[in-house]
Amino acid sequence: MKEKLVYGLIYTISLLPFWCLYFISDILYFLIYYVFGYRKKVVYENLRNSFPEKSTEEINKIARDFYRYFPDLLVESVKMASISEAEVKKRIELLNPEEIYQYIHKGRSVIGVTAHYGNWELAIHSLSIMMNTPELIIYKPLNNKVFNTVHNRIRTRFGATMVPMKQILRHIIKLKNVPHISMFVSDQTPTYQDSDYFMEFLSQDTLVFTGTERIARLTNNPVVYCEIRRKEKRGYYSCKFTTLVEQPSAYPEHEITHIQNRFTEQVIREEPAYWLWSHRRWKRKRRS
Repeated sequence: MKEKLVYGLIYTISLLPFWCLYFISDILYFLIYYVFGYRKKVVYENLRNSFPEKSTEEINKIARDFYRYFPDLLVESVKMASISEAEVKKRIELLNPEEIYQYIHKGRSVIGVTAHYGNWELAIHSLSIMMNTPELIIYKPLNNKVFNTVHNRIRTRFGATMVPMKQILRHIIKLKNVPHISMFVSDQTPTYQDSDYFMEFLSQDTLVFTGTERIARLTNNPVVYCEIRRKEKRGYYSCKFTTLVEQPSAYPEHEITHIQNRFTEQVIREEPAYWLWSHRRWKRKRRS
């Protein structure tokens, strides 16, 4: 019952036109940044530690730009509950889908990776529409079961299958003879049970997921990055696919993890305001 009520509320709000949602976003920006100071301590600490070379003025500008974009991301994510296929295609431009198709047409499956950068939710819808083969979205279940159910319902509107991280191998084996794409959002904070591997990421010692690499080396499926960029016009994006690794089995342990994280870092450094700085990404430290 709670799931239906929450979904019904989100769906009803999502029916509002974009101009109205962005008016709400403008109000949210004022409240989040100036009134409540939502996670300002976390945001500024993350930024200062990630960019020690930047001045206070530069850090402040990135923070303001992030807080200006963050409510846009919130209302756009709500819109995903009812957005049409035509609107998805209009809002996000796929620059080179042939980078994915080349493998699918050869009968190979693809390990897709992206980050919490730009509107990754819109990219999930776009990828679902683009593919005529199965799309698995690998996710870390939320602690709140109601929002987890609602979130998954929205993400699967165009045919994607949500797969908890711990079940990915089972699903890939099930589809071993069917070309498909498994999509990982790989910049989350793993638990110590999920990973014990640290590397430098954004100037900090960072615990990183190695699951994408393990699956890639096991299956020898190519690893392709989905790079989402925000366009100048509000609510519009582009997505560029880049093959990071074509034959994963030929790479030594941890090298693929380094390659994908370095690529993510490069994307963030070029336009830092569109990464999720309010996330407590560095709460895990090395255990002695």
